[in-house]
Amino acid sequence: MPTDPVCGMFVPDTTDLVCEKDGERYYFCSGTCLETFKSPEIELSKLRLKLALAWSLSIPVLLITYFTGYFAIKDYMLLALATPVQIYSGRGFYYGAWNSIKQRTSNMDLLVALGTSTAFVFSLFVTVAKPSFIPSGSVYFDASSFIITLILTGSYVETLTKARANSAARKLLSVIPSTVHLLKTDGTMEDVSVENIRRGDSVVVKPGENIPADGTVLSGKSEVDDSMITGEQMPVLKNVGDSVTSGTVNLNGALTVKVENTGSDSTVRKIYSLIQMAASGRTKVQKTADTFALWFVPVVLSVAIVSSLFWYVYLSASGNSLSSFIPVLVFVSVVVIACPCAIGLAGPITLLISSNISFSNGMVVKNPNALERLSKISMVVLDKTGTLTEKLPSVKEIKPASGYTVNDVLFYSCSVEAFSSHPIANAIRTYATSKGIKGSEAKDIVETAGTGIMGNVSGRRVEIVRSTETGGSLVAVKVDEMTVGTIRLDYVLRNDALELVESLRTSGIKVSMITGDRKEEAEKLARILGITDIHWGTRPEDKSRIISEYQKAGDYVLFVGDGINDSIALETADVGMAMGGGSDIAKESGDIILLNDNLMNIRNGLVIGKMTIRKIRQNIGWAIGYNSFLIPVAAGVLVPLTGLGIYSVLPILSALAMGFSSTSVVLNSLLLRRNISGSLKVPSVSGRKPLTASARLGE
Repeated sequence: MPTDPVCGMFVPDTTDLVCEKDGERYYFCSGTCLETFKSPEIELSKLRLKLALAWSLSIPVLLITYFTGYFAIKDYMLLALATPVQIYSGRGFYYGAWNSIKQRTSNMDLLVALGTSTAFVFSLFVTVAKPSFIPSGSVYFDASSFIITLILTGSYVETLTKARANSAARKLLSVIPSTVHLLKTDGTMEDVSVENIRRGDSVVVKPGENIPADGTVLSGKSEVDDSMITGEQMPVLKNVGDSVTSGTVNLNGALTVKVENTGSDSTVRKIYSLIQMAASGRTKVQKTADTFALWFVPVVLSVAIVSSLFWYVYLSASGNSLSSFIPVLVFVSVVVIACPCAIGLAGPITLLISSNISFSNGMVVKNPNALERLSKISMVVLDKTGTLTEKLPSVKEIKPASGYTVNDVLFYSCSVEAFSSHPIANAIRTYATSKGIKGSEAKDIVETAGTGIMGNVSGRRVEIVRSTETGGSLVAVKVDEMTVGTIRLDYVLRNDALELVESLRTSGIKVSMITGDRKEEAEKLARILGITDIHWGTRPEDKSRIISEYQKAGDYVLFVGDGINDSIALETADVGMAMGGGSDIAKESGDIILLNDNLMNIRNGLVIGKMTIRKIRQNIGWAIGYNSFLIPVAAGVLVPLTGLGIYSVLPILSALAMGFSSTSVVLNSLLLRRNISGSLKVPSVSGRKPLTASARLGE
């Protein structure tokens, strides 16, 4: 049976609520879910209004209910505050409940609609009719409004997460230029919309432009920044016959490209589709709630109906004058007590505290539902560049030639490199600035793809020659054709990378490394860190596939990455963790963001996830125990000991019991901060010398 991609509810394929998108057919349990899927931003805006109203009115309801004594218009005040919550904020539950009934199944919408409606209608009856057999003030407006508010809060968090995933996917499409230079058969160029190019067309890509489609180089030579696809910052020299990928950046030479894949077949569009598909599967928590409702709703209704009928038959047979009223009170008491107030609090309160703890330790939990999956993680997959290593290369060593100084080498090189966007140029400029070296104005700049850059500085011809070596990049600085020095650059391993790997391994968690870099570079880093499970030369779809294979083998996977090329993997993994210094798309796709790039927060996140879910389970255990005890009481199991008079005070006792249950859940959740604070770690590098210059990949 298909599942609703919004709420996770099982839906029969005979429903007329369907939508086709990107060649896939989706089924929905309600019109609300269908509209949310089609227009998530619009539905998110509506949900935000419902939530704002619910919180602004529910809090006064709670304050008036529990912190004021009874007065003449108290119940009317509560009725006025609770009615908008029930009718406006809670109307989505009625739509879901109605569709559940039509499909002959049950879900949390049905339970919430039934419980809150029973509480609200009963309270309305008590307020307006003022029956003599029910004490004044015996109303449940607090239960009806607060349950709706809590569950709407959870829905808002889930909807917000999916909206962000869609935003990240749309941002990915922005790397495709809207206009391309189409090369016509007569040799002239015409600027046309990217949507008008077809397989077999030839397009010209000028320096600094993004490549519009997948294809093959027909003519030209240039370095291309493939970091969006491979994650590696070092450009790749493209010659005739080499393949190029949509969305990558042409750096320093004109290319003529024969189009092979465009539109929905292009790499960028495929990544876009994969992100949306992966994001739509995140409904495990809601599925659990619906599974719970499948048996809980029938049980509660059965107990309420059977108990009510029993007391009606028993009291009628004995000629009791209360035979028309007690069965109604029995039904109301059972259904109201069964409302998931404590269960509703068990998750949101704990997750709120957990999110605050995470933020204070440099982590932003964008999707609190991910903490459940985080508690089950058995494997951590780490991206290499930008995660285990610094994102950009840095200057490792400068060797001046005889008669020149380090400052001379930096002066000439940064003067010319000021005109280049190459990662090596960026690294040299950054290093020169840190040493207080300022370049001079350069003229007649010429940058040659795959070779280097040259120009005139103070009347002298300066040439920077680049040569990529195994284990690093070497730059020769020439002045008037004489070498004045060399600069060696390399990626630097993050200081806490080794401690992270050791900590994970000690905890019994498997560690894998994945990279778009070459095999030699991947193996060098793996040897330093002691990682044996490595994957190299991977593209975005490869990372997603590898993670899926781990999941099929039974592992819960945490993926940590930082770039656009990691966005699919971040969505595919059970939990995606994005480095704070990474791309916007990576951060929007991830469930958790590491603000300070402290790698030990990966381990800390696992600790927080496990302790948070443990606390939620404790709270749910209390809530279930509460229901297990009070539902039989509401059904009348104590009547032989107390008499029917218990129903004159049961509404008040139920309110107090629910208040005590909710308070206990909150107090237990507050203990989470103390439990977690003693288990988190800060980087110490296990007493080793910090892994800075000595831990670069070239050594």
